[in-house]
Amino acid sequence: MSRITRAGGPLPFGVTRIAEMGALHPEMLMDFFVVRLRRGEAYRDAAPLEKALLLVQGAVRLEWPQGSHEQARGNCFDEPPTALHADADTPVSVTCLSEECEINVLRTDNERRFPARLYLPADTPDEFRGAGLMHETSTRIVRTIFDYTTAPYANLVLGEVIGFPGKWSSYPPHHHPQPEIYYYKLNPSGGFAYAELGEEVLKVHDSDAVFIGPGLTHPHCTPPGYALWYLWGIRHLPGAPYITPTFVPEHLWVQAPDAAYWGDGYPKGRSKKEG
Repeated sequence: MSRITRAGGPLPFGVTRIAEMGALHPEMLMDFFVVRLRRGEAYRDAAPLEKALLLVQGAVRLEWPQGSHEQARGNCFDEPPTALHADADTPVSVTCLSEECEINVLRTDNERRFPARLYLPADTPDEFRGAGLMHETSTRIVRTIFDYTTAPYANLVLGEVIGFPGKWSSYPPHHHPQPEIYYYKLNPSGGFAYAELGEEVLKVHDSDAVFIGPGLTHPHCTPPGYALWYLWGIRHLPGAPYITPTFVPEHLWVQAPDAAYWGDGYPKGRSKKEG
């Protein structure tokens, strides 16, 4: 089965099912849907599954039995996320209040019960991971919405990464046994980036999704001029929750504050002459 779903352009309005337990990419152990709505349209989810709804773009009203909240997000690059996380007993809905909107939905099975929680932009500040290291070549924005440390009752982990133009993200290479889904946006949208999956390298475009299996390394690099946003959704395994990844040891030296790279000391803007 292919490790990538290619959008080939903007996704249609309605619900696009990209992964689904027992059907599409069942090895991911979770559902992943992209929901695009027009003004006044609604998506309702009463499935007996743990569920997380992430606002990617637009203005919406999120509703669940204990409350409701209206939120707008101009775009996923410049503004932190809003997400609603609920258990299998909690029905949720989202109504589009703008001309259009996009919601990403992650779901999985989970017998534990927990109160619904709304994560607002102030709950997920930008973390400039890699800053001050690797000559700033892997500085990126990481937004961890919830993980095992903040939601140990969950079977899901949800976050976002933004890779800056011409830089790497999810680097040094790392892997973990838990399945993970990446879903991409490019800025500008006509751009591209490269995603590593072990020894395979994939060229990814706007609204593509990649499926990361156990033990596959998955760093990314972006070309000059294009920024890369991606949702990351991880499914904990029974008795083995995702906490920290395993980094490939032979590449960890690049993170040392005093690491010396070839080319250090060259005159700025010039190449050293051969010979």
